Amino acid sequence: MSAEAAILVIEDDPILGPALVQRLRLEGFAPRLAADGATALKVLAQHPPSAIVSDIRLPDISGEAVFTHTLDMIGLVPTFFITAFGDISQAIRLVKAGAKDYLVKPVDVDALVAQLRESCADAGAVEGNSLGQAPAMRAAEDVLRRVAPLDLPVLLLGETGSGKEVAARFLHRASARPDSAFVAVNCAAIPHELVESTLFGHERGAFTGAVARRDGLLEQAGDGILFLDEIGELPLELQPKLLRVIQEGRYLPVGATTEKRFTGRLVCATHSDLKAAIREGGFREDLYYRINVVEVTMPPLRARAEDIAPLAEMFLRQAVARFRTPPRLLSAAALAALRSYDWPGNVRELRNRIERAAALCDGEAIGVADIFPEDGLSPERPSPERASPGRQAPPAAEAGLDESVDLAVRARIEAALREAGGNKSEAARILKVSRTTLWKKIRQLDIDTGPAR
Repeated sequence: MSAEAAILVIEDDPILGPALVQRLRLEGFAPRLAADGATALKVLAQHPPSAIVSDIRLPDISGEAVFTHTLDMIGLVPTFFITAFGDISQAIRLVKAGAKDYLVKPVDVDALVAQLRESCADAGAVEGNSLGQAPAMRAAEDVLRRVAPLDLPVLLLGETGSGKEVAARFLHRASARPDSAFVAVNCAAIPHELVESTLFGHERGAFTGAVARRDGLLEQAGDGILFLDEIGELPLELQPKLLRVIQEGRYLPVGATTEKRFTGRLVCATHSDLKAAIREGGFREDLYYRINVVEVTMPPLRARAEDIAPLAEMFLRQAVARFRTPPRLLSAAALAALRSYDWPGNVRELRNRIERAAALCDGEAIGVADIFPEDGLSPERPSPERASPGRQAPPAAEAGLDESVDLAVRARIEAALREAGGNKSEAARILKVSRTTLWKKIRQLDIDTGPAR
């Protein structure tokens, strides 16, 4: 078990809850107590635990509902349910959905502690104590471990979907304050007019629509970590204000007259070339050197062959629990295909493909076609969507030249949309075309993009 594995205890009983927390602390865990479901969900968002111990009946929502939300928020976490009202059908349902155990009060705390130790040790093998087994990932992990105790700004580089936020959370867990808040935001996802108030907060009446005072992300982070993903998208006019936060630890909320202090740690990430942005006038050079005190590059998944199978199996377990499907396993052919694919969308694409296969697979074994349903794909060669410039994927034998081009363009656009989470502006940026050009191609090829974004 990792030192001080975080345990979330969700229990409204004023005697049992604190007693469990005290016992777990004595056993070397780092427990947090939430007396209701709403509080538990807030804790889960900022402090993902290694395991959860939850009552079934809570004052607001059920422990089962919290479990479902947890799957959506952070994936499968080892969860132990406790209740004074044994219900066999409920127990079976929860265990099938991925819960570790269903315990009836009075709880055998010694047995629970033993189960928690085992679960935290298992989880640490892939998700907690290590970022992966590949040499390139081990090297990145080594740097993160060495700088974790030091309150220095860190800049994480790497392709989209390569695990930069996972690395930032790893840094947080390995830091001197793992129980502090971890607050993450994608700078590219915040509307331009709301970036300043989102980061720095605002006072009531500071602008039209500011009907109440709002704490910014800097304040929410406290003495923990504020993770700014896609820092290159931060508006140029706000960059001097962020620079002042780093240099002086001070900032001024919108509409305020009194400055506040930032005592946390800033971790930034980007997949773009900030040096090129500096040359083009889109990013301040002085800010770049302040956020880049320690630079860590996350290797793409294609450079981490040793990690593909363990990650795929982990994602499969999480997907089975989340979708409540029958048990699934990856066939030998599927594992071979996963290793041979070059993963342009990195870990994010791997998760998406495994989740889709888990949801749509007809049988117990997931095969190559379940993971790679694209026309003409074989494990021995790249599909159109993963063909890189200068390495054109051969078209299907029955397709003409124009049709093959359309198929390749369609696949590339669909891949970019998946990578961008459906955001067309982000997809256009990934494809290095204007949003108008992207829209024209979407209409021309009749691509289903889901709800407009």
